[in-house]
Amino acid sequence: MPVFKKSSGGDPGNYRLNLLALNPRMQTHATLCSSAAKKQDKKHWKRNADKSGSNCEMLENNFDDIKHTTLSERGALREAMRCLKCADAPCQKSCPTNLDIKSFITSIANKNYYGAAKMILSDNPLGLTCGMVCPTSDLCVGGCNLYATEEGPINIGGLQQFATEVFKAMNIPQIRSPSLPPPAEIPEGYHAKIALFGAGPASISCASFLARLGYSDITVFEKQQYIGGLSTSEIPQFRLPYDVVNFEAELMKDLGVKIVCGKGLGIEGMTINTLKEEGYKAVFIGIGLPEPNKDGIFQGLRMDQGFYTSKDFLPLVAMASKPGMCACHSPLPLIQGTVIVLGAGDTAFDCATSALRCGARRVFVVFRKGFTNIRAVPEEMELAKEEKCEFLPFLSPRKVVVKGGRIVAMEFVRTEQAEAGHWIEDEDQIVRLKTDVVISAFGSVLGDPKVKEAMNPIQFNRWGLPEVDPETMQTSESWVFAGGDIGGLANTTVESVNDGKQASWYMHRYIQSLYGAAVSTTPELPLFCTPIDLVDISVEVAGLKFPNPFGLASATPTTSSPMIRRAFEAGWGFALTKTFSLDKDIVTNVSPRIIRGITSGPMYGPGQGSFLNIELISEKTAEYWCKSVTELKADFPDQLLPEKESLKPRLINSCSGRNNHLDTEYYLFASNETSLLCVELRNCKRENTSKWENKLYCNLVHLSRVYKNRERRNICLQIYLTFRETRTIRTSFYIFKYIF
Repeated sequence: MPVFKKSSGGDPGNYRLNLLALNPRMQTHATLCSSAAKKQDKKHWKRNADKSGSNCEMLENNFDDIKHTTLSERGALREAMRCLKCADAPCQKSCPTNLDIKSFITSIANKNYYGAAKMILSDNPLGLTCGMVCPTSDLCVGGCNLYATEEGPINIGGLQQFATEVFKAMNIPQIRSPSLPPPAEIPEGYHAKIALFGAGPASISCASFLARLGYSDITVFEKQQYIGGLSTSEIPQFRLPYDVVNFEAELMKDLGVKIVCGKGLGIEGMTINTLKEEGYKAVFIGIGLPEPNKDGIFQGLRMDQGFYTSKDFLPLVAMASKPGMCACHSPLPLIQGTVIVLGAGDTAFDCATSALRCGARRVFVVFRKGFTNIRAVPEEMELAKEEKCEFLPFLSPRKVVVKGGRIVAMEFVRTEQAEAGHWIEDEDQIVRLKTDVVISAFGSVLGDPKVKEAMNPIQFNRWGLPEVDPETMQTSESWVFAGGDIGGLANTTVESVNDGKQASWYMHRYIQSLYGAAVSTTPELPLFCTPIDLVDISVEVAGLKFPNPFGLASATPTTSSPMIRRAFEAGWGFALTKTFSLDKDIVTNVSPRIIRGITSGPMYGPGQGSFLNIELISEKTAEYWCKSVTELKADFPDQLLPEKESLKPRLINSCSGRNNHLDTEYYLFASNETSLLCVELRNCKRENTSKWENKLYCNLVHLSRVYKNRERRNICLQIYLTFRETRTIRTSFYIFKYIF
């Protein structure tokens, strides 16, 4: 029975579905269908693009998101669950801004999207931008331990983008760290005037960290009428929307940072020296490389002839396609026919994919070296390839052919790599390509003599860039710092962000030294904070107040003191130690009970359900726990450490007896000495509840006298009793709270 039958309407394209034919049936014979018929049938169902297409896709004026890494919530949760959360995570070692990647992925897996975003923005104020445009395959993803598995590495960029986009939708401002003193009480050095040039990634990062440190007079000077630097002007809307850049700039402005557009170095007489005369104590230069590196064969060519540099073309596309960037409402550049893009970096591929959206029919990306030498990250190259851009390697431009005032063709010579490794050009092999538009993307330079003059007396290196200390980001002038492209070290947005982050700490040290204030040699940059962090989430249980309701409860999380310490460092509110006993009653675990949990299903590896319990009782001594708790309480006075101890039934069962009295006294006295706030007595098996309680009360009265004899004053013992009733009472929990 055929699944589809032609309708009676006469149109061969109209089909009606025979639903009964979709029911599964046992196959009784081999299915026969000609290849010609199958080729026609698949056209109705094929979802991916047909490879036979010769022209580029029709993408004119289409600036929808095209990133492969973008994730939905469902995709983000599934991806976060795949992460191994490696102890010595290689992804973090590959991140220029040192994000705690495994921690923010764990927060996403727990649906704590705010916590993930807070962790990201604490180390990277441009966390959303970097989540969208970071070359992760060359950084964090390139180091992922799952790289060689069937599922492949974790999509870290997509997870970072997802978490920060969720936070962006929350519309929550950034605030100063609650640990800082009020503005009226802050020391004089924090009122020093600080100037930053350029409102790009490096400057926004630097200004954000300086403001988090408490500085109140920070001004960013931007020569353009828009903010964001290259993130705004040269990264297309379909990769990085303008509202993302604006969102991160607004977070910076929440801390009091001022942005002045239309002013910069060399504009209206502004120089390094004039800033010093105006009382500025430190300056950061993050203006990028504003001028294009233009080959000599293009001298004299103009845009109306069909020639653009990347510095001309991409800002024109951005202004026309990025809502909110400027009020000019300019149209997209009119690009028709064939386009040649020169270069093999990220910018070249941005030019190629943008040209398609401006109306180009075909785009050729031409570069001097081979495919294995392409500088662009694989993500960029794949996007251009999917949109049917053509790649022409081993060609070096020689001549531009102009007729009737328009570019009509370009001539190239063939390049080859010699055995010694250097590249040579073969003048005998000439290639001529017809074209209507040429876009040069051969990099950028600092070439404006006015800007260089305004930076006097800073020393420049042989590449025409300021001499910068790679550790402190200081120039030859100790009060002037530089980072980003102009620093000569950063090649990506995330590296520029880290330059600004690095410079902020050393600017802080320099400024404080001017006022004679001591600063830690270990960097201590404040974390990202919002009003959410001021919300009181403390809880009170049985008279005990916990800073938050999140604690570690015995078993595997509190097997040792270092485990509890790491939990407190991460913000957990309390911990219940692993059950332990006196040395004479210590239990040796015969075998660790590490088994595969029943909720695992078909999953193996990091996705499996549980390990159940590992220890029956702590094999560490009471002395170990008492000493550990003392150290932890000294380092974390706000966290609570209830202690759980196991009193054997034989010790508590009797209504009288010296052993019961001494053991109970030891536990409670040791708990008091270690500043424990409560004690849980477990596995107390008895038949006569009231007589047992009376005996325990007598012990407590005795202990009170003992403590007073030891010069302990004003002790109040409060007893909270909770019983778990069965036919015979077998378990009681006694919490003793000591108030001194």
